[in-house]
Amino acid sequence: MSAKTPIVQREGYTIAHRDDLEQTGNWTLVRRSLGCRSFGVNLVTILPGASIPEHDETRRDQEELFFVISGSPVLVIDGEEHPTRPGTFARLDPAHRRTVRNDGSETSSVLIVSAPTTSGFEPMDWA
Repeated sequence: MSAKTPIVQREGYTIAHRDDLEQTGNWTLVRRSLGCRSFGVNLVTILPGASIPEHDETRRDQEELFFVISGSPVLVIDGEEHPTRPGTFARLDPAHRRTVRNDGSETSSVLIVSAPTTSGFEPMDWA
């Protein structure tokens, strides 16, 4: 067992280990815990045989990014199944119906990031 990392909160930044963030069920509330204001970000743990609720982001006009941290969940987009493995990224426009389902025998962990398509993001020249 590793030592607990203290949460560091200073003017303009917060640093915290995932184990110390606010939890609700199988969701780690990253955005709320760190105080993110310009994008949403949460970490979900999906037990074998479980899934996150199917949804789209049309009403909120949210583009979503999924990043598989562990396990081998299936990303289901508009009914089409896409098996994944750790290190897989997926980006979805708002209108697509989506869920993440864990058909495997080990727990999966998926980071989900979202922001409105009208957020005004401008990439850096080198990126």
